Amino acid sequence: MISLKTPGEIDIIARAGAIISALYREIPGRLAPGVSTRELDRFAESFIRDHAGAEPAFKGLYGFPATLCTSINHEVVHGIPSDKRKLVNGDIVSVDCGVKLDGFYADAAVTLPVGEILPEVTRLLEVTREALNRGIMQAHPGNRLGDIGAAIQHPADEAGYGIVRELVGHGVGREPHEEPQVPNYGKAGRGMPLEIGLVLAIEPMFNLGTANVRTLSDRWTVVTVDRAVSAHFEHTVAVTASGPRILTQ
Repeated sequence: MISLKTPGEIDIIARAGAIISALYREIPGRLAPGVSTRELDRFAESFIRDHAGAEPAFKGLYGFPATLCTSINHEVVHGIPSDKRKLVNGDIVSVDCGVKLDGFYADAAVTLPVGEILPEVTRLLEVTREALNRGIMQAHPGNRLGDIGAAIQHPADEAGYGIVRELVGHGVGREPHEEPQVPNYGKAGRGMPLEIGLVLAIEPMFNLGTANVRTLSDRWTVVTVDRAVSAHFEHTVAVTASGPRILTQ
């Protein structure tokens, strides 16, 4: 069932999104060789809870044990923070985080470099971020879901990247995952019409190699089958009368 949000509800989601945005301004300064993903997770949980009424959305969700998903290099999404997993110069780490505030959720992700990374990996990050921006630009009332997917797909196809198809964006609001699903590929003019009040988590995941992925034995961490690095960027976006409103800017 599709749930449309009122302007007041969208404002609440934006307040939750502002906490994620503020967190993501802090995290890059904490990325360094030798830092563990669990250290990042502890910082993120404390940061979120320091905001009155805010809770980590992912901790305990479907049994997930942490505040952040921290996915390194060929890990696509849902990496579990660990004291044993320490960052190394040249890594990239995808940080995915959700916040619950006053009964509503916001969700965003960013992939960040640790020290100096290879030029082709820098390019992967740039293209994936640009694809997210292009998808967001299609979130106008009267457009369709396929317009978002097609806008995201085009730069990946041009660059020759694998587009993860098993994992997609989604609606978000009173629940962390709502209808509709938002694929990172598609045909313009196809799919569900976008209505005012629809709130979507748009999240391209591009691989430097093939599109093929699998889930590890921990039942959470999704990795590329060919072990090529993967990038993931995400914003929570509202469809409004004046166009897309990024709630996790």
